[in-house]
Amino acid sequence: MAKDAYGAKVKERVNWPITIALILLAIVVIVFPLYMTARISVSETMPTGLEIFTLPAHWDFANFLEAIKETQFFSSFLNSLLITVVAVVVSILLHSLAAYAIGRNMDRKPFKWSYLFIIAGMYVPFAILMMPLVKQTAILHLDNMLGVMILYIVFYMPMNIMLYTGYLRNIPIALEEAARVDGASTWTTFWKIIFPIMKPMHATVAVITGLAVWNDVMTPLVIMGGSGVYTLPLAQMSFQTAFGTDYPLAFASYLLAMLPMIIFYIFAQKQIIGGVTNGAVK
Repeated sequence: MAKDAYGAKVKERVNWPITIALILLAIVVIVFPLYMTARISVSETMPTGLEIFTLPAHWDFANFLEAIKETQFFSSFLNSLLITVVAVVVSILLHSLAAYAIGRNMDRKPFKWSYLFIIAGMYVPFAILMMPLVKQTAILHLDNMLGVMILYIVFYMPMNIMLYTGYLRNIPIALEEAARVDGASTWTTFWKIIFPIMKPMHATVAVITGLAVWNDVMTPLVIMGGSGVYTLPLAQMSFQTAFGTDYPLAFASYLLAMLPMIIFYIFAQKQIIGGVTNGAVK
């Protein structure tokens, strides 16, 4: 039971119609597609009709071995993992630092205009930037994984700086003033005091940026297309083009592509939910 402002217990009311409707929606939109993916991936042939609701007579795991071979799963997985980890770590370090510099000087016009200019980047469609970026990265010899990492760090800068700047408003400036009285520099104050306090927002930024980078296919496609280097989503797209009609094999590859994120969520769901919730509330 919840408590009101005076500490008295108040019985919580549950809106059962909406709760049941949301549960049914989750089953239809999330649970059933996952079940169907797993069911088809272990079948020798594509199940038809009501056969989809029954277990296969013969479990065929050869589809997974074939999918691993055709999609170069392990190399694609390592490429995606490297790009995602670097993009997330550098984004947290740079974007939090930039947000601190801007957020604590918002009363000065250069910083305020810088903030507005950076945030405006959220409203620029990627389709407009696509062709200039392809040309520019080729000229700078950044049409590779390094170039993709740099682009991700830049692409998610507006959103992350907006999140960090909003979170900074809830951190008392008295903490920094006390640190300066003790002789700490601005640099030391940020890394020793402000950066650790922003842990909930770090978790939020890591989740949002990490999922977006991991699932993105367009940026690696236009920057590294034709280089022979694949991320997991890019390998899946190429695989779908070649084997889209072989449904058991195709669904096995889809399940393999989803597996890393599913495993990650199972082991880190507490930190993810806590980070997103705390980051949104504070």
